[in-house]
Order: sequence, then C-alpha cells, then structure tokens
Amino acid sequence: MKIASAASAFPKHYYSQKFLLEQLQEYWGERLRNPALLARLHRNVTVDGRYLSLPTEEYYDIKTWGQANDIWIKTASDLGEQALCRALNFADIEPRELGALFFTSVTGISSPSIDALLINRMGLPQNIRRLPIFGLGCVAGAAGIARAADYVRAYPSQAAALVSVELCSLTLQRDDMSVANLISSGLFADGSAAVIVTGDDLDRPGPTILATRSVFYPNTEEMMGWQVSEKGFRITLSPEVPVLIREHLGHDVDAFLADHGHRRDEIHSWVLHTGGPKVLEATAAALDLHNGQLDASWACLRKVGNLSSASVLVVLEDVMKNRRPEPGTLGLLAAMGPGFCSELLLLQW
Repeated sequence: MKIASAASAFPKHYYSQKFLLEQLQEYWGERLRNPALLARLHRNVTVDGRYLSLPTEEYYDIKTWGQANDIWIKTASDLGEQALCRALNFADIEPRELGALFFTSVTGISSPSIDALLINRMGLPQNIRRLPIFGLGCVAGAAGIARAADYVRAYPSQAAALVSVELCSLTLQRDDMSVANLISSGLFADGSAAVIVTGDDLDRPGPTILATRSVFYPNTEEMMGWQVSEKGFRITLSPEVPVLIREHLGHDVDAFLADHGHRRDEIHSWVLHTGGPKVLEATAAALDLHNGQLDASWACLRKVGNLSSASVLVVLEDVMKNRRPEPGTLGLLAAMGPGFCSELLLLQW
C-alpha cells in the first residue's frame, strides 16, 4: 500500500492576518468588548495569512446557517474536484480507475454528500465505493488515509482516493464572544486536499504504509468539537488539549512502533497535523522533536492556518514535493482530533 500522491486546492481569496484582524474588528463592532484580546490571540497563533471561501465583505450577507451551508456545498464541490484532479494527475491514475472514494469534512453537511456530487461532476465509475466521513475533525486526514489503506489492502489491484474539504470561515459565529471562537477566528481557514492510495499490485512511487493505529481517549469528548444550534456550528476547544497530548502521545507512538519492531529514534520523517502553536509545542515535547523536525508543519501553519482535516494532507503534500526523505527512511504521519483521539501511520519512504 502506497501513498501515490497528495495535492491541495484553495479558494482564490487570500488575506494577510493583519487585514483579517482589522476586518473582524469591524465585523464584530461593539460586540467585541476587548479588541486587544483579539489582537493578541491572532498574533499568538503565528499565522501569516489565510484563504477564505468568499471576499470578506460578503460574510456580512450570511444571515442563516442554511445560507452558509449552501455556500459550503458549492465551494466544497469546486475545491474537492480541483484537489482530486490534481492528485489523480500526480499519481498518473485515470478517474475511471478509482475503486473507492472517501470524503471528509466537519464544516458543512450535504445529502447526497460531496463525494456523490464529485462522481457526477468528474465522471467517476458508477460502481465506485464511497464513504463520507463527518465528525472526526482534525484527525480525519490521517484517519482517511488509514481507511483508504484498509480498502486497498483488501483490493490490492485498485486505488482509493481521500478528499478533504474544510471551509472553517463559514462556521464563524457572530454572536459568540468566547475565547474559543476568538481563537478560531484567527487560526482556522479554508482549503482542500486529496490523497491517492494504491494497492500493492499497482506500480506507483510513494511512501509505503507499513501499519496504522487508532487510539481513543475515553471520557474526553468535551475537549474539542461542535455545539450544533439553529445558528450552525459553535466551536468547543479546551485549553487542556495540549496537556492531553503531552501526557499520551509519546507513549502511544512508542507502543505503536514497538509492536512493529521499531523505536522512535528510527523515525526521521514527521508529517503531523498543524493544530496550532500550543499543539505543535506539546507534540514536540511529547515526542522529543527538535532541530527542525516539525518545520513542515510550522511552515503550513504560517502560510495557510489550520485547515482541520486537510491540514495533515497539506503537510504531506509539502513533504512529498519539497522535503522528500531518502529512500528507506521511516516516517510517521499523525493527527489528533475530536473524540478525543489520535491516528498514527507508519511510513517507509
């Protein structure tokens, strides 16, 4: 099982963090009783700029969750198609050759789901197996690759695609002045990514998926996720998330590697979800990663912000195109998200 390609696609509207801060201060107006707090939170997330689905002035026109979700469906279909087309092209695989299509997002809903819309738009096989995934949030990029690997393990002559689209700007709550929503307004952004996973019978280059593992942390469901109301998705984000990462991630990675005859010091490539500064710092501490080992994650965070499930896929794309390890190098791809849970993949480049 190999990761044959990874590709991203973004909306055309890109704004600096400074500009977005000014726009949000105007957007919230008198609701924002502490502008200095918002400015500090935006600085602390270390993001330089982000892509948005719409020009900033058009967010004023969104009055209901239904309006926001209609925009999500259209934009998700467009970006999902772009990302999947690019990933198929890089993997040298025709759309008709896909055996399965996994789609993940946690920022909008659609029935039929976006994967069905992509089948019609792109002329994908009528007998393609499809699986929409909702609710996994940031961990879904890694989990989606793992589930695609499960599929091609069963069908080694086939290829599976994972498409992630996250349009976080469409979930912003104008009446929510909580710290979690203020952080979200400065950290999360919009974008899409797709990955092609191929079975052993297909001759494609790319890192081999040696093993995968899911880890669930009981009684942590309040740490991250959505409160769903008539106004849409309201973010839940606990300050205890970095604490949980420091307490568990190192042990979980070591146990996973040991079960497959490896140690952490043998891993020389790290593809990790961007999270945010505190998440990356906690990850570095938990795994004892220093000297630039998380540079790819930090670079993606600065450039495009946190893209939820698409983040780890964008980091993977950067590593595959610009930071590719030497052949034979062992690597780990990982993400964490609502549940609370983690997903780990052992790779060999």
